[in-house]
Amino acid sequence: MRTYLDWNATTPLRPEAKAAMREGMEIVGNPSSVHTEGRAAKMAMERAREQVAAALGAEGADVIFTSGTTEAAAMVLAGRGAHCAPVEHSAVKVWCDQDLAVDGNGIVIVPDPTNASLQLANNETGVIQDLPQGLASSDLTQAFGKVPFAFNWLGVTAGFVSAHKLGGPKGIGALIVKRGTDIPALIRGGGQEQGRRGGTENLIGILGFAAAAAAAQRELDAGLWDQVAERRDALEDRLLAAAPGAMIAGKGAKRLPNTTCLLTSGWKGETQVMQMDLAGFAISAGSACSSGKVRASGVLQAMGFDDKAAQSAIRISISPAVGDDQVNRFAEAWESAYSRWRDRNG
Repeated sequence: MRTYLDWNATTPLRPEAKAAMREGMEIVGNPSSVHTEGRAAKMAMERAREQVAAALGAEGADVIFTSGTTEAAAMVLAGRGAHCAPVEHSAVKVWCDQDLAVDGNGIVIVPDPTNASLQLANNETGVIQDLPQGLASSDLTQAFGKVPFAFNWLGVTAGFVSAHKLGGPKGIGALIVKRGTDIPALIRGGGQEQGRRGGTENLIGILGFAAAAAAAQRELDAGLWDQVAERRDALEDRLLAAAPGAMIAGKGAKRLPNTTCLLTSGWKGETQVMQMDLAGFAISAGSACSSGKVRASGVLQAMGFDDKAAQSAIRISISPAVGDDQVNRFAEAWESAYSRWRDRNG
């Protein structure tokens, strides 16, 4: 039986999202059409927009539907010469000067927030940043649905989110901006999304996104992610007890309740991922592959870890759907693999 422990990469589609998308498939009209069918589609889309805004604490802000965080970030950052840190997701880093300093816990120092982009939470380590007031933009993707926040209280001008990180469909997300903010269209066409994003809206995806966002908010309100944090902490205690030389990246900082980035210097992360996959567990490595060349995680390097440690990283990311039994079975499998590696390597 497979156990999925890679929830920061993507999440299973929620039943609520599936149901909303099925209903959306029955809506015939184009939201831009003025006839009855078009108005019905428009009403459904605007209700969904309100749901997403409510889950984000962004009432009164503009929610612009996009294909996801990557597009939303490009809309705000392309050609702006903004500053960011090397710990950002590549969707942000590709547009920025990566010159902001990072400390050993993954916390970023932002001298000028008005021309900077800073993630609320990191996808690899789970480290949560204290966003400075007046921040130009923030990648909210990993935090959305896992920790409570309100866009209107963050003090940022623009935020980016993707639906598939909280149980919605892939290929849909949103840019959230303070009302009245000038955002030039990256995709021009028929003037949809207040002229900021041309093209007929992905109504089925939007409805799934809204349903998933509402369900995620209910989980947060019910305190389910507090239980996740307890389960994650118990897992970390167990793994560190089994491997005294191992480290948890960002352990000294506030982190997402579900994320463990474990470094066991000398034991390649890719090897661990393959071993755990064969044992029936889906996790991820803290390093990326490009054209077959293994590279150490830029996030971990920016935090001061050397290549050997950074290349050993694995990420375990869980959710309220992952129970104690699944976590314990993973710990047993990892401990067994670690013992074999330790015995071979002295």
